Amino acid sequence: VQLQASGGGLVQAGGSLRLSCAASVSILAINAMTWYRQAPGKQRELVASITSGGRINYADSVKGRFTISRDAAKNTVYLQMNSLKPEDTANYYCKAVLASGSGTSYSANDYWGQGTQVTVSS
Repeated sequence: VQLQASGGGLVQAGGSLRLSCAASVSILAINAMTWYRQAPGKQRELVASITSGGRINYADSVKGRFTISRDAAKNTVYLQMNSLKPEDTANYYCKAVLASGSGTSYSANDYWGQGTQVTVSS
């Protein structure tokens, strides 16, 4: 699975950006797609995730401001980011989890896209 993240940039506080993560396979075959971010000197943190069944989860820090969505026809997951704050500045990554098998043969693999930088100026 190859992931291509895009859409980052420089924006003023209060502005919006939409990140895209395009997958090389059908996203409906991917168990979960997740956006993470990592700011300099900080640990990587989960921002938002969506499962193949459509279950969505957000970090508390972005609830009400960010929206994760997907377009199965384009094999793409989006992260719409509104009301951006300087503390949202980070390198944003998408990750896909692809699981197979069951019981003792169950396995899950993570696939990461390259980061896309988001910088929010005050």
